[in-house]
Amino acid sequence: MRLPTIPTVRPDAPGLPLWPPLLAARGPGGRSTSHAHHGMHVVLALGGDLRVRAGDRGVWGRAAGVVTAPDAPHAIDASGSEVLIVFVDPESDAGQSMRAATAGSLRVVGAAERDALVDGVTPMELMGSGGAAWTARVVAALGGERVRSPRAVHPRVRRLLRVLQALPPGGDASLDTLARQVGLSPGRLMHVFTGSIGVPLRPYLAWLRLQRAAAAVVSGRPLGEAAHAAGFADAAHMSRTFRRMLGVAPSELRPAGGPARAAHARGRSVAASRQARAKPPERT
Repeated sequence: MRLPTIPTVRPDAPGLPLWPPLLAARGPGGRSTSHAHHGMHVVLALGGDLRVRAGDRGVWGRAAGVVTAPDAPHAIDASGSEVLIVFVDPESDAGQSMRAATAGSLRVVGAAERDALVDGVTPMELMGSGGAAWTARVVAALGGERVRSPRAVHPRVRRLLRVLQALPPGGDASLDTLARQVGLSPGRLMHVFTGSIGVPLRPYLAWLRLQRAAAAVVSGRPLGEAAHAAGFADAAHMSRTFRRMLGVAPSELRPAGGPARAAHARGRSVAASRQARAKPPERT
């Protein structure tokens, strides 16, 4: 399934929560073959139904939406429908609460549940201040465990978050270096970070990097530049991470007609023109 456009959200944007575990998008749906990815996702048809299948050879069924468990094989056919897709980090509090409702595979969403979850919702809101409340609504609708109340954030963790926001691409994000910058031992930093944010430091950094890369790709930057801007070693490294975490290639995030895609189309047109000029005329 092609991922619709993800809005660009700056890591320091006003109203963005300390731990934004969501990637949200809205647009035309598509059809996927059976696949699995580590990031959980909620796929909601904004009108009508979609088709969904658990496993590699399960039976296709119809539903207004679906929530998939991490690393669970599934296939979705949302052809002809507009969809809201929300990826959730399975290590986050919201992800762990949602996992209890998927029975290790997937959980279909009924029409009434879908209507309650899409009412007045925008991807930008979900990736900003409204994300926490929305995931709590999802958990309540699915009958999962209640999402925890907001945590008290340790002062050194707040300092670390400011450090991470200012960290340049490829900057030293090793545990020893980060601990030294905030005046804690590595062990103490891991403990207070998990207690404050609800997810260990390494998964947090991986998801934050994924968000930054997605925003760069959607804005039209070439894949190599997007990879560098988010701290990946190269575009191939970024692509492997996207496929493992989200089940899509970064190139599928490019908006139709965007700068990168337009340039690619122009390149193909130039190549086709050169090939046509080089081809000898046909005999009549």
